[in-house]
Amino acid sequence: MQLATVKELSDGLAARKFSSAELVQFYISRINRLQNSYNCFISVDEARSMAQARAADALRAAGKAQPLTGVPVAQKDIFCTQGWLTTCGSKMLSNFVSPYDAHVIECFNRAGAVNLGKTNMDEFAMGSSNETSFYGPVRNPWDGERVPGGSSGGSAAAVAARLAPAATGTDTGGSIRQPAALTGICGLKPTYGLVSRYGMIAFASSLDQGGPMARSAEDLGLMLNVMAGFDARDSTSLQRASTDYLGQLARPLAGLRIGLPREFFADGVSPQVASAVDAAIAEYRKLGCTVVEISLPNMGLSVPVYYVLAPAEASSNLSRFDGVRYGYRAADYDNLEQMYERTRAEGFGAEVKRRILIGAYVLSHGYYDAYYIRAQKLRRLIAQDFAEAFKQCDLIMGPTTPSTAFKIGEKSGDPVQMYLSDIYTIAVNLAGLPGLSIPCGFDGGGLPVGLQVIGNYFSEARMLNAAHQYQLATDWHQRVPSGCE
Repeated sequence: MQLATVKELSDGLAARKFSSAELVQFYISRINRLQNSYNCFISVDEARSMAQARAADALRAAGKAQPLTGVPVAQKDIFCTQGWLTTCGSKMLSNFVSPYDAHVIECFNRAGAVNLGKTNMDEFAMGSSNETSFYGPVRNPWDGERVPGGSSGGSAAAVAARLAPAATGTDTGGSIRQPAALTGICGLKPTYGLVSRYGMIAFASSLDQGGPMARSAEDLGLMLNVMAGFDARDSTSLQRASTDYLGQLARPLAGLRIGLPREFFADGVSPQVASAVDAAIAEYRKLGCTVVEISLPNMGLSVPVYYVLAPAEASSNLSRFDGVRYGYRAADYDNLEQMYERTRAEGFGAEVKRRILIGAYVLSHGYYDAYYIRAQKLRRLIAQDFAEAFKQCDLIMGPTTPSTAFKIGEKSGDPVQMYLSDIYTIAVNLAGLPGLSIPCGFDGGGLPVGLQVIGNYFSEARMLNAAHQYQLATDWHQRVPSGCE
């Protein structure tokens, strides 16, 4: 069962080859056996999961099943989930049991999917390695001494290690695509506003976007069919006609124009990553695609722009965590101001504090125009670069990350080097575009390489089509880490 995709599990449940209860019990047994090796999950509630599984079996018996009914899905611990501990990977929320469901959780509940557990993550989604979690680092199933990427590293590692057939993630600057690349799975960041942010604990509200993580492009489509949709509770949620994200999977790729940004293949990318991406592009040529060179001249500004705007929004969003209404509260204090100070000092980790301080600085009097306003203007230029590029091509492709997974602790002492791990992904968030990472090979050390596919707004179905056709011609997405077979 652990080698089955979401589609195969859905078909197996429909054919009565096994029940949801049997399936969920199988995955919980694997989690119990392998959790200590990878630290993928923050909380697992077997009783709740099994109750959902039995309810899903009853729906199937009554002929009321949907494609994901009875399929177990792990949920990133950033999504509020009623009755579940929802920590966002932080001491600040280590005692918070959510009283309501996020929109994404509601969608999976309506579909009859089973919540397999809440996955580990960088604290408040701030990180590129899953080392900032209050619950300890997640370990990459391909090499336990290396990071799985972040912030959705727990979700990525759980899928890679076959502890879950699929999982949700969130992507603020690459936090779905980067860990997907480093763990050899598939991850999709949809167009901004396509998936509601209601109940998704905020980091940077103009950049955050929830999305699916799974083993194949087909599985991503199945999940996005459930996750996407308008939600009036989210002011940035987009109201548009529903799309079947599986509808274009079989479409031939002949004539598809692929743009290769010269900035993606300049200094900084590992030769082995570049080689694997080149081989993937050669495969696309065999499938009938044409390749054009394009330029994204302002892409080099994306990291500094992001690390002005995202911390600015974070400093505002995280001001609500003050020990008054919910979450952690310092034990010793003499007055209200001291309670605020000690609660935040004790409750937040180092990376979160660093970003709050940066954000407060760039928003302060005398620096707002010099940093924040200028970054917003540059953000517009980055979006315009993509608009010009899509006049020449249908999809943009390149490496998801400049290197394969690095060792735990290797970059933790150098925040700038850590931030550069997202150099190819951040611009997509700044522009609000959809981005996808799929496996396309391995380096000499046996670590996965990810191919990034970027589309124009609302082109998720076409992106999944391109990924699916590539996966029909290759087997990189079928490779399993040693010990996880």
